[in-house]
Amino acid sequence: MKKTFALLLAAVMMLALLTACGGGDKPADTTPPADTSAPADTGSDAAEPEEPAAGGNIGVCIYKFDDAFMTTYRNALQEILEGKGYQVTVVDGNNDQAKQNEQINTFITQGVDALIINPVMTSAADTIIATVKSAGIPTVLINREPTADQMAAYDKLVYVGCDAAQSGTFQGELILDTPNKGDINGDGKVSYIMIQGDPENIDAQLRTEYSVKALKDAGVEVEQLNLTRGDWDREKGQTICANDLAQFGDKIEVVFCNNDDMAIGALQAIQSAGRKVNEDIYLVGVDALDAALNEVSNGNMTGTVLNDANGQAAGAVAEMEKLLGGATYASGEQSVYVDYVKVTPDNVGDFMK
Repeated sequence: MKKTFALLLAAVMMLALLTACGGGDKPADTTPPADTSAPADTGSDAAEPEEPAAGGNIGVCIYKFDDAFMTTYRNALQEILEGKGYQVTVVDGNNDQAKQNEQINTFITQGVDALIINPVMTSAADTIIATVKSAGIPTVLINREPTADQMAAYDKLVYVGCDAAQSGTFQGELILDTPNKGDINGDGKVSYIMIQGDPENIDAQLRTEYSVKALKDAGVEVEQLNLTRGDWDREKGQTICANDLAQFGDKIEVVFCNNDDMAIGALQAIQSAGRKVNEDIYLVGVDALDAALNEVSNGNMTGTVLNDANGQAAGAVAEMEKLLGGATYASGEQSVYVDYVKVTPDNVGDFMK
């Protein structure tokens, strides 16, 4: 009996030992575990998703490509945007507001993420603002400023530019800084002609007003001999100045031009008439184009006013990125200004490339 019990106990112990030795280890001995890290072992990045562009697609509308200042501006704008990784399309409005309106609508249909618009006409601001607001497109207006009331209609809208009144004031101060404060013939007053840009443009209006206002505020008597629209164009500047020189001759002491392109044209007329800038006539412009800087350096222009295209382009992109990040603008706080700078023969070297 004891022998039988001993044999049964031995059998039970053997069975338990075999079970313990084989339990739970079979997968490790017979089948490799599933490879859950295969992508890291491939040695290839092909499966990795590409990083999206910095902010998507940006549409840029320029009022016309053959404007010298806006050429500098749009090139700076495109370089900054593309350097940040945006997909950029820049279109030429050809100075045609109806065409620009179509371009804006096309951009909206294409689903751009933001718009930067240099309006052909400031009087079209209401239509432009209503269009971008309806589409919900964050928009930066540049170079031509609508009124605060117009911009208040849309809180995803901001204007980036310069205070045109400041540029006009600086032009007047350039004349006040001359030895005779512009009164070359000593008759007690400054007789001038004004070559204006587009009179519908607020920049042209303010430059025209404040250049002369600076003289008046300094107690200088002024006499306007003529004011003519030159549409920012060099050839028109030359023609207008030539006609005025033929009509008024030596009575003209100062030629105010709303931009440098018209001033360069005026200089050609002045030289053709045998006049000498800074001796028997003064000439000032705005923008600090390379051609104008050269003429200031050479003594052929009294001065110009830097309209900082690069600074404005950088500011426009910065404000656009705020809008893309969800920022909105309260009424009365929708204009961001970059300062103008007076350029004279004394400091012109600081601005020449």
